[in-house]
Amino acid sequence: MSANDTIDPTRRDFLYVATGMAGVVGAGAVAWPFIDQMRPDASTLAASSVEVDVSSLTPGMSLTVKWRGKPVAIRNRTEKEMKDAEAVSLSDLKDPLARNANLASDAPATDANRTVPGKEAWMVMVQVCTHLGCIPLGEQGEYGGWFCPCHGSAYDTAGRIRKGPAPENMAIPIFSFISDTSIRIG
Repeated sequence: MSANDTIDPTRRDFLYVATGMAGVVGAGAVAWPFIDQMRPDASTLAASSVEVDVSSLTPGMSLTVKWRGKPVAIRNRTEKEMKDAEAVSLSDLKDPLARNANLASDAPATDANRTVPGKEAWMVMVQVCTHLGCIPLGEQGEYGGWFCPCHGSAYDTAGRIRKGPAPENMAIPIFSFISDTSIRIG
């Protein structure tokens, strides 16, 4: 064969390419349902953030909203609740970490690190017991915060675990005040 000769594609070459392409399309068609099922559900995407009007919550009142399928407690704490939470020594806590998604993961569990600056009266946290995922009761227990009757975990007014089998403080989700009376969670 010389340099001036051209190679004519044959029917066999066409069949190789066509078969290869059919195989790629078939593999993609088989794989697509498995890939597609990994996407979040539409209801989860719709609930990725929620705005809550808290104008009606006076000190001592709470509100529970649903965010990403979980209950989130929003509490306007009283002066006494804030003072009690501030008075707790970090050495008295089972979990020394704040568990606040708005801060660094190693932030200490002070009362200030469980709230946002300028809005210290407001507690916003996922109201799920960190032991087995039960829903604790608000304004209950010996620390006046949340109490999980399933196994006896007691949380203080800042949502920090104080007694019982729960290993961690209740989680603080990403949230911000978009006005003096509205909170965006997520």
